[in-house]
Amino acid sequence: MNVIFLLIAASTVVALVFLGAFFWAVRTGQFEDDRSPAVRILGESTKPKADHEQPKAK
Repeated sequence: MNVIFLLIAASTVVALVFLGAFFWAVRTGQFEDDRSPAVRILGESTKPKADHEQPKAK
């Protein structure tokens, strides 16, 4: 029976840590810009050239 109380206390502590981390992330602005990362790749018009690619001979 003591193990159940220990597990309830440990899970409550872990839940409070995750809740605190979530509130910290919201307060510091981690979730402010949720639109532009998804569409940022669509705006790039040029592909970066890889170092190992050789120019094609004509």
